[in-house]
Amino acid sequence: MNLAKTVLIVDDIYINRRVLVKSLQNAGYDVLEAENGKQAIELLKNYDVFCVLLDIEMPVMNGIETLHYIRSQMPKPKSEVKVFAITAYNNSTIHDYLDFSDFDGMITKPFSIQQIEKLLSQT
Repeated sequence: MNLAKTVLIVDDIYINRRVLVKSLQNAGYDVLEAENGKQAIELLKNYDVFCVLLDIEMPVMNGIETLHYIRSQMPKPKSEVKVFAITAYNNSTIHDYLDFSDFDGMITKPFSIQQIEKLLSQT
């Protein structure tokens, strides 16, 4: 596994993960996947990744809780990993009730693989 190009995808919807996994693998990335924040944290403890694509609305541990744990509880450099929110919220009012300040960016659904690749190439 090429750690410099390993992406962790965290989404509770299986088909969303499948689309991202296949698309990113086709673009040359190695991919880890989790269906909730708790699984994502366990993977981050055991693997080095350069980027996390993190859904916001998930059972067990949502994206906001997961990011808070990563930033406050994980040791450096893992606490500084690039984390991008992936969300179906696509209007400006989301910022009124959710804090996205610790994310490195946000991608709204539906998204294109070109958007994801562009984002990852800038990381």
